[in-house]
Amino acid sequence: MRSFFLWSLVASLNVVHAEGGATKTKQLVIYTSRAEYLLKPLLDRYTARHGVKFRYMKGKAAALVQKLISEGKNTQADLLMTVDAGNLWFAAQNKLLRPLKSKQLEASVPQHLRAADLSWVGLSVRARTIVYSTERVKTQALSSYEDLADKKWRGKLCLRTAKKVYNRSLVAMLLEVHGVKPTEAILKGWVNNLAAPVFPSDTKVIEAIKAGQCDLGIVNTYYLGRLLKKDPAYPVRIFWPNQSSYGVHVNISGAGIVRHSKNYQAALAFLEWLSQGEAQRMFADLNLEYPLASKAARNAIVQGWGDFKASNLSLSRIGALQKDAIKVMDRAGYR
Repeated sequence: MRSFFLWSLVASLNVVHAEGGATKTKQLVIYTSRAEYLLKPLLDRYTARHGVKFRYMKGKAAALVQKLISEGKNTQADLLMTVDAGNLWFAAQNKLLRPLKSKQLEASVPQHLRAADLSWVGLSVRARTIVYSTERVKTQALSSYEDLADKKWRGKLCLRTAKKVYNRSLVAMLLEVHGVKPTEAILKGWVNNLAAPVFPSDTKVIEAIKAGQCDLGIVNTYYLGRLLKKDPAYPVRIFWPNQSSYGVHVNISGAGIVRHSKNYQAALAFLEWLSQGEAQRMFADLNLEYPLASKAARNAIVQGWGDFKASNLSLSRIGALQKDAIKVMDRAGYR
């Protein structure tokens, strides 16, 4: 197996079953695409609060899904934890995740941020929005994702590669709102307005804006948050588009219980813990994301961005449109 897989062992105590009753020693195995510094503090806190031994295997989401497929019933994994509903939807479609029954998850996770059968649930919210140069763009000129296709932005737009699932999900949302032909026209406008070839990361898009290579782009907010944490005067800011229509595209960091998990009750107890209270504050704060509850405490940098109208389109539907998104992006020349 490729070297990016990393096993880590955390101290072992006892865990109480989700449905109550006698305590029993448990070990949970997580397959995750999240960075270690974002995951380990949560595991350490759960160990301290409830007592559980964790192992986690790190890798890219696609590789972890393929590993689950190849392992089948012999897998050691209890949970798949990754980013973007598209990845989780794909895992569920391949029957890798187990439908759940949980009043706690139903209450904590908004319906559009989870699978109908709870086979996967969002644990934090991430907004994909417009960012712009404070030195060269006036906010009055900004309005929507669609407006970025206007000729007034010719040679001024930077985008991340279409290969990234974040952009595929954004385009899937546009497909749900507009249909195929209008979405393809929007993407062609974006491509025509590019100031440079697409970038491999959101951070590179933001850095290009600062350097004057372009004036605006589309990124997940936490990438800018990381740069603002180091330099509050960083000359790039967030604009919330489509506030008079369907709202800002949002996605999730989320998880599901592996269908062949040997530790269902312990895995469910952990997932429920992640969806509320202390864990929500940590989950969102560690990566400058948004907690599930809109009124929950946010990191100061995130709070400074203000409130916004978010899209409430079903992320299950966004997942189902991923293949169509890839096709329309390719036809539009957005690669």
